[in-house]
Amino acid sequence: MLRAGEDLLKVEDRLWLLTAQTGTGIYDFAFDRFFACRRPYVLPEAPIDVVARAGAWPDYVERYRELEAQGLRLIHSPEQHQRATELPHWYPLLEDLTPRSVWFDAPPDADTVERRVGWPVFLKGARQTSRHRKSLSIIEGPDAFRQAMEAYAQDPILHWQQVVCRELRPLRRVDDTQGADALPRSFEFRTFWWRQQLVGWGPYWWQGTPYTLTPREEHDALALAGEAARRVALPFLVVDVAQEQSGRWIVIECNDGQESGYVGVSPFALWQRVLDLEQERTG
Repeated sequence: MLRAGEDLLKVEDRLWLLTAQTGTGIYDFAFDRFFACRRPYVLPEAPIDVVARAGAWPDYVERYRELEAQGLRLIHSPEQHQRATELPHWYPLLEDLTPRSVWFDAPPDADTVERRVGWPVFLKGARQTSRHRKSLSIIEGPDAFRQAMEAYAQDPILHWQQVVCRELRPLRRVDDTQGADALPRSFEFRTFWWRQQLVGWGPYWWQGTPYTLTPREEHDALALAGEAARRVALPFLVVDVAQEQSGRWIVIECNDGQESGYVGVSPFALWQRVLDLEQERTG
């Protein structure tokens, strides 16, 4: 059974989508306003592959099994979803392309972090940060780390995740017009990959001062993201990349394309490209 608010669509007779409005402008997209969509009265007897755009489920494994029992097979298995979203699973594939990272099943003490990584560190959960809060992400020393761990224990997004400590790399800044406890805006871009083909890219920080890539920067950034997508090798992957002050490009993180916000990426252009690729693939 579909959950409340969910909708099953076949878009342009090429792609099955399970959608739900989340109320988040950078995530939601009204497919039936831009593409021909039909809603089946009866599902096909054979299992069908489905892309979810229904927000981030905290129970992906359970939801996958519920839908599979109804003949709806999400495009990422639970194992693939984990590889897309959790740093301990994608990091070993991209270790030479991304900042050095260590993770802990239980919150570590400051001495352990200093010994394993050194100060400062970039602190995050295995899946995500908490609303881009600087005080919970950029940690300068032991006292700040202990305060952050106390906050992590109470944070609804972070308390259940493994703790990840990353080498803090000097990123090229865009501007510093964010709030006092907001992460600095870096020269960062989000890329979407459908079956390892690029289907969309744009600035990660879509609000504030606009920024974009020169042709050479675009080549280098997308080449790095494409190599990451090739190694992680999933049907619908997001790779975020940023430029260091030295000019080097690095992978910031990976995510499941089913759960990721569009930020500065055009959703219409993204899905039109996906539909074109599906038409080529299936004939």
